[in-house]
Amino acid sequence: MKRIFGAKNNKEPPPSIQDASDRINKRGESVEDKVKRLDVELGKYKEQIKRTRPGPAQEAIKARAMRVLKQKKMYEGQRDMLYNQTFNLDQVSFAAEGLKDAQQTMTALKSANKELKGMMKTVKIQDIDNLQDEMMDLMDDSSEIQETLGRSYNVPDDIDEDDLMGELDALEADMGNETEAMPSYLQPDKEPDLDDELNLPAAPTGNKVPPPGRPQAEDEWGLPAVPHASLRG
Repeated sequence: MKRIFGAKNNKEPPPSIQDASDRINKRGESVEDKVKRLDVELGKYKEQIKRTRPGPAQEAIKARAMRVLKQKKMYEGQRDMLYNQTFNLDQVSFAAEGLKDAQQTMTALKSANKELKGMMKTVKIQDIDNLQDEMMDLMDDSSEIQETLGRSYNVPDDIDEDDLMGELDALEADMGNETEAMPSYLQPDKEPDLDDELNLPAAPTGNKVPPPGRPQAEDEWGLPAVPHASLRG
């Protein structure tokens, strides 16, 4: 059967962008290593040229250095080309990842939109407004009930605060009059006045003028002299 119809070709899947980028990066690293080895070899030739006198030997060293330099330039060109390819692949990979993110975002938005439409079918704005109005009415009724329950009994509503303050002042005045009419043993104790209890005379002064007709003698301190009769008694 295979001879008649032929065998089916098993094709390998095409490489991804990441696979191609990794492969090119490996090639670039290999070329970079070759450039570094050629740099080392060129350094040796430079030292030999410095130590060699002009002549056939120096010319031969320069020819070998020139060959190595051409190889270095070739590898550097390949390296730059590979780095440019890697850069292009990175840009393509970034664009592809951005498109994948956009697709996932669109899928998530579509799913959310479908769910929101299903939820909005069960929620109506008019029902919410009616519920809010009912809650406001209930709160008003509750406040009115609380105010009614907290109202004081036998207290008229048309009481003036100024009248209450006048009555309070009159009550305080009546209490003061009752305190004055109260017996002494019921009145609050007062602090005793030591001067009234002792009934001491006022302190004499040196500028006190005696009454006319009765000159008063003074002692050496300027105080009224004590009569001799009081000393004898």
